[in-house]
Amino acid sequence: MIATAAASGIGDLSIRGLLTTFLPVLVVAWAVTLLSTPLIRVLAIETGVVDCPDEARKIHRRSIAYLGGVAVFLGLLAGIAASYAIDMPASFRPIPITIALGMIAITATGVGDDVWGWDPRFKIMGQLIAAAGLSLYGIGTQTAAGFLAYFFGTSELGFEIAGIPINVTEWVGVGIVAVLVLGGCNASNLIDGLDGLLSGTSAIIGGGLLLISMLMAVYLTNADLIQLEESLPESVVAVEGSSLAGARIALCMALIGATLGFLPHNFNPATIFLGDAGSLLIGYFCVTIILMLGELGQTHFVLAGLIVFGLPIADTILAISRRKAQGLKASDPDANHLHHILKRQFGTVKQAVLGMWAIETIFAVIGVSIVAVSITGEARVMVTYIVFILIFGCIAVAGVMMGRRAAGRERL
Repeated sequence: MIATAAASGIGDLSIRGLLTTFLPVLVVAWAVTLLSTPLIRVLAIETGVVDCPDEARKIHRRSIAYLGGVAVFLGLLAGIAASYAIDMPASFRPIPITIALGMIAITATGVGDDVWGWDPRFKIMGQLIAAAGLSLYGIGTQTAAGFLAYFFGTSELGFEIAGIPINVTEWVGVGIVAVLVLGGCNASNLIDGLDGLLSGTSAIIGGGLLLISMLMAVYLTNADLIQLEESLPESVVAVEGSSLAGARIALCMALIGATLGFLPHNFNPATIFLGDAGSLLIGYFCVTIILMLGELGQTHFVLAGLIVFGLPIADTILAISRRKAQGLKASDPDANHLHHILKRQFGTVKQAVLGMWAIETIFAVIGVSIVAVSITGEARVMVTYIVFILIFGCIAVAGVMMGRRAAGRERL
């Protein structure tokens, strides 16, 4: 039988209790974003930071203010600040400050691109700086451990060069952090193509990750805490605690609150867009939460979190595989993303967005269900790997087929 957090003396934790405890984070993030968005909109218009219509790919017919991501940033930051006032169990660590620093780097990068149209290399640099901050704090670097332990029987691989020890597991984890941050930021950026699409999708993703985070907190055991304490410096455990369970829940609440606070201004017809500042920030924020799911080396939980983040990933895989099969560069823009297809199918932006939200909800349900059956011992870890590969493998095949059909039509 699994000893839950409540049974193991960590505290009287339950889904309902956690929702009540962390709800203020959501409310603060929602209120700050909702109220600051009109002010940011005025600032964007007065400074000329607007998105102009483009007959080729952009659907809106008038200039729309950018910089909505700044309002989301303020809401997320306010939610993080509010989390420090919550009375959490002593074993729960607060949200690491490096996450806020990464948010600043990502948002500044996005604002620079929105205002000045920065070279893509500057955008990548900003994302890597944020990823480095996560790695230095140990967020996500244990992601490789679970995979290695499951398939190779050990989570610690390493060797020495000239007497200097090289921890392969840790460096693979650092690489995973960098890849996921870059991939998540750009995947979010790719689906931000219709009014309210990314902000609503992110709220659904936040809800799925929140359920996973709460399940993990409820089923956290004393043995888990001991393992975490052994992996952390004594000074960190003494001052901050050992588990990121509370930090994960708080971040999910902040994400839901900020995106729902922005959605009324961004839903069709939108009065302001997220811009790169918002899309990159949301991608970074989602990936950060997902990486935190693997603090004990639970790679399968990270994969489940990526399934919850499935819509941005699916659209990116479809786009890349379709373009490559069509003989185009992966970075070549087109009007054949999922939201473009649904827009042509349904005829209106609102129906297309609702259709995309429905698809994302399915991804979220699958991801949460996998964690639920895994954490209660009703399914083996291998199930998560199989489902993950099947879902995104099938999507890649579908993209190749779409690309080949398009290439065939062009040859006719």
